[in-house]
Amino acid sequence: MRKSKTLHAIRNGKPVKSCVLGHYIPAFVFHAAQAGYDCIWLDLEHRSMTRREVEYLLLASHHCDIDIMLRPPTLEKSRLYRYLEDGAAGLMIPHVSTPEMAERLVQSVKFPPIGDRGIDNAGLDADYHVHDPDTYTAWANRETFLCVQIETPEAVQRIDEIASVKGVDIIFVGPGDLGLRLRQTKEMTIDEAWEKVAESCKRHQVAFGGPTLGLDEMMKRREQGAQLLVHSSEFQAFTAALAENAKDFRKLT
Repeated sequence: MRKSKTLHAIRNGKPVKSCVLGHYIPAFVFHAAQAGYDCIWLDLEHRSMTRREVEYLLLASHHCDIDIMLRPPTLEKSRLYRYLEDGAAGLMIPHVSTPEMAERLVQSVKFPPIGDRGIDNAGLDADYHVHDPDTYTAWANRETFLCVQIETPEAVQRIDEIASVKGVDIIFVGPGDLGLRLRQTKEMTIDEAWEKVAESCKRHQVAFGGPTLGLDEMMKRREQGAQLLVHSSEFQAFTAALAENAKDFRKLT
């Protein structure tokens, strides 16, 4: 059973080098690992893949020794922990606005005594039944993680309650949805929301992070204490490369 690079970085006070993948591109997993990333955020909330495609990407992540933090399209309990059985290092759950929802998620994805996850002990995460159940469940509670997204004004207002839920490993600010709602309510700015989250996570000693566009924002969030810093995606890689290579064609006569 592999150790989570995300949790290793967090426990050692270091930033988690993360990128985003939303399409079935196995080579991306290999190249991200080769480039030194710790974690790939695999988005299945806004993107679609077959079950076998997801399983292969998770298998590739184990082969390359890089975490995949999967954002699932469901909150169904057995389907959530099935992604962990298939090899996801962690789950990112969108729109977690209340401590009650955070507690339900902990019950779904953590084994007793923390939660109430069902045991199989025969998946990729357990090295296909190599280890005894007690060793496996202790490893899973220690080396897989639950990341909850703060994407509503209510979530920001209740961040102290959410961050205090035992079993929540990472708080993740979702600036897209949160910014959309804050622009409508005008109750705070997105920077003020980041500050609230940062202060609460520091108080409760919970790791936090979010997407960062460019070095300046990355440094700003890191100075606030953020560790899970998402930077780069397959879209950025492709668009940058295509734009750069297109310049060569424009030089042809």
